[in-house]
Amino acid sequence: MNSSMKIQSIKQERLYLRVADQLAEKVRNGEIKEGERLPSERDLASLFGVSRPTIREAMIALEIADLVEIRSGSGVYVKRPELNDKSMPDDAPGPLELIEARYFIEGEAAALAAQRANDTDLALIAGALDDMAAENEASDAHEDADEAFHTLIAMATKNSAMIAMIERLWEWRTTTAMSMFFHEQQRQSGIQPSVEDHRQIYEAIRRRDADAARSAMHSHLGRVLSQIVDGELGSDGA
Repeated sequence: MNSSMKIQSIKQERLYLRVADQLAEKVRNGEIKEGERLPSERDLASLFGVSRPTIREAMIALEIADLVEIRSGSGVYVKRPELNDKSMPDDAPGPLELIEARYFIEGEAAALAAQRANDTDLALIAGALDDMAAENEASDAHEDADEAFHTLIAMATKNSAMIAMIERLWEWRTTTAMSMFFHEQQRQSGIQPSVEDHRQIYEAIRRRDADAARSAMHSHLGRVLSQIVDGELGSDGA
């Protein structure tokens, strides 16, 4: 092959963005009209041949682009495309991908922390747990303690690669439009970080029980994953 040949890199677009782009085109060309209620997640999932969480992420992308409005208890409605010029979110991992990655990576981090955490690590993690309980009581809670709790566990592993991976996952979790929107929806519906879930993780690490720490982290993040998989934006889940 000629080394001077120009090759255009191939970009792998995330599935939820492919779904969102197709729906956005139907809105812009008038195939789906202003004010029209979109079909349920179940029907859209069947139509596109994807999972309901993928449809949920696509709806979030469309709302961020100001093409639809998600109305609590009612559904997802199309807005006038000519009234907005917002673009789709960046091609970042969606909430489902992030939780799946955290499930595996942070589960092992908790197990490793149980073996390597020193007294200072344990004190810092316990402090973040106390802060989490206080944040849950505050009306303007931003879940900073939740992030601190998980990143402190990563620090306790003493593994720089694992620390970097978990910090990157949390950076996506707290700064990308998709995840910020999704977790704001959760907060508005009354969902908060479970102090008891996190206490179980901490206690297992404190006891130096690696298997229990991994299991507690998996149980916690499994519940978060279920909230994404089993819920439905803008409706009663039908």
